[in-house]
Amino acid sequence: MSDPATTLPGGLAPHEPSDPGAPGLPPGPDSGLGFAPVSELGSEPGSGSDLRPDTASRPGRPRRGTGGARAIIRRPGLTLSVLFLVLVLAWALTPGAFAPFDPLVGSPKDKLLPPNGTYWFGTDHLGRDLFSRVVHGASLSLTATALAVLVGFLAGSSLGLLSGYLGGRFDDAVMRCVDVLLSIPGLLLSLAVVTVLGFGTLNVAVAVGVAAVAGFARVMRADVLRARTQVFVEAAEALGVGRWRSLIRHVLPHAVGSVLVMAALEFGTAILAVSSLSFLGFGAPPPAPEWGSLVSEGRNYLVSAWWLTTLPGAVIVLTMLATNRVARALDTGRGDDR
Repeated sequence: MSDPATTLPGGLAPHEPSDPGAPGLPPGPDSGLGFAPVSELGSEPGSGSDLRPDTASRPGRPRRGTGGARAIIRRPGLTLSVLFLVLVLAWALTPGAFAPFDPLVGSPKDKLLPPNGTYWFGTDHLGRDLFSRVVHGASLSLTATALAVLVGFLAGSSLGLLSGYLGGRFDDAVMRCVDVLLSIPGLLLSLAVVTVLGFGTLNVAVAVGVAAVAGFARVMRADVLRARTQVFVEAAEALGVGRWRSLIRHVLPHAVGSVLVMAALEFGTAILAVSSLSFLGFGAPPPAPEWGSLVSEGRNYLVSAWWLTTLPGAVIVLTMLATNRVARALDTGRGDDR
């Protein structure tokens, strides 16, 4: 038995020689340090010689398959927003799978019925099912919204990219135009443009997109100014890479991220702008079931048939809020990655 005073830290005991009178410690077969093999050490719980990790005190790892459930519990608003947007997108792509009635044909005997088991959103003054009209209107409204965002994204990003990279007088001229556009309220500018272009869903989309150009241009210019000062861009130019090739290959990929997030945020604003112009009568002519037109048709029945304006308006607001919630989540995730 070894002397307690000679016990090494951690509970390791020096190897006992076979002959008590031997002057020194013979080298072990597996180690030249004279320590006893691990198999000879005690394994009593709580003793210093127990080299096994205490797995009971470690926090358990989450089981596979529980990460998605925990994410849903932690962020229920984001989950509901994504599910609602998926539903609205399904309405736009396959309206016939969700609409139980023809959106353009009504039954006069069923006019102005409140929401019930047959007509989920009630009926309008011509006996048409309002829910079917909302579902079919999703295609028109979302198409116009996507086109508006695309116009603003392409035109604004191109101007901002060239302005930030070229600089000089071109940059000054573009930024002064952007400042003028930003000084005008977006809806008022869209109204002025659609008045010039004329009626129709396409003209409404272009008008809303023109109003969004200035915002995209400013954000893209700021990111280009930041990206062009990076070391890898300066190194590429020093190695003889052409100016336009450096712009497309090095500057653009590092500047487009913020603009893409802005496009997601702009989608919610564009839904409201397109619906507003449609409400004012600049969209598709009746009986096309655009969301804004549905709210406009029901404003004459606010007292007797509240559902004609409330339910289509609620769909517009929920779609806008869900889009903004998802866009903010994307922006937050991108900020964490930077």
